[in-house]
Amino acid sequence: MARARPQESEALPEADRLEGFAHPRETSTLFGQDAGERVLAEAFAAGRMHHAWLLTGRRGIGKATLAYRLAKHALAKATERAGGTLSLAIAAAATTNRQVLAQSHPGLLVVRRPYDPRSRRFATSIPVDEVRRLRPFLGLTGAQDGFRVVIVDSADELNGNAANALLKALEEPPERTLFLLIASEPSRILPTIRSRCQRLELPPLGDLDLERALRAAFAATGATPPRVGLAQLQQLANGSVRAALQLAGNGGLELFDRIAGMFAALPEVDWPATHALLDQLVAAGNEQRLEAFYDLFLGQLAALVRAGARQQGEANLQALARRLIGPGRLPAWAALWQAVLGERNEAARLNLDRKATLLAALVGLESLARGASDPATRSGWHSLRIHDS
Repeated sequence: MARARPQESEALPEADRLEGFAHPRETSTLFGQDAGERVLAEAFAAGRMHHAWLLTGRRGIGKATLAYRLAKHALAKATERAGGTLSLAIAAAATTNRQVLAQSHPGLLVVRRPYDPRSRRFATSIPVDEVRRLRPFLGLTGAQDGFRVVIVDSADELNGNAANALLKALEEPPERTLFLLIASEPSRILPTIRSRCQRLELPPLGDLDLERALRAAFAATGATPPRVGLAQLQQLANGSVRAALQLAGNGGLELFDRIAGMFAALPEVDWPATHALLDQLVAAGNEQRLEAFYDLFLGQLAALVRAGARQQGEANLQALARRLIGPGRLPAWAALWQAVLGERNEAARLNLDRKATLLAALVGLESLARGASDPATRSGWHSLRIHDS
């Protein structure tokens, strides 16, 4: 990864960058998504590139990296394209590559959640003002035979007004304009937006590609991957490079151990220790650690439900499932997972109290472990959210 220029050292944090690691625009190699890249490269080479693509799949599997590779390829001169018809690679020394890395290419606009230096937090959604930047951008005259590219990362974070503004741009796109929408939860995008996009779904990475991607990400920072816990990182990441790096860079394995300990102690909950942990997670500047907690909590809950349903998985999880999930109560545990996921998304969308939302999830877990019939139902959720231990 190229060293940051002096003026870049004071740049604001980026919502689409995992702290401590290379940004997708700086990532030179894409692992595990050869098939998706080939689809885009062949469409571009054949001159049948759809004006809008929706790249979907779980977080951290290379969607943004692929979007930037396509953007660079489309913006580059023909002499800069190095990959033929099967790859989107361009020469590392190409002017286009340098401009995109410096965020100075006039033909590229990136729409994402802005950062507020006063609160030291990112906006909870992409506001309409960010999308309104499209109007002057799309009104510019591109270079001869050149494209204009818009990357929206992530499109499932658009608020209502922003989504409607983007829809207008998609309905009447200028010639040689390419929209690249990235989404981990495409169901949250307006159906009218989805219908105007060519969808390309990317799969999670296999073990070998995930390990190669992890090693490359650490190498780009000048660091080496952790020797202890690498296998556990891969297992917990479920094919996501971002998840693995997030765990490695935010004390993720220690956080997982705490979550596993919470589950193992059920139905008892150490509430003083829990409150202290949640206070740390919701503090300003800890957004990525909070994200890791949610991912790990939901992952552990899902693993417990699977162990109860299939009697498969690690022996300790099977034993825990037998102890906590009684006959006929599996649907209630699955409903809790769905409720926690839904409340997580709603809290982010509406900027609700994050600690209250986390407490609701843990109170629901405790209640279910003590034998409550279904604390995850919508009617009971709000009473859980005001629980104060």
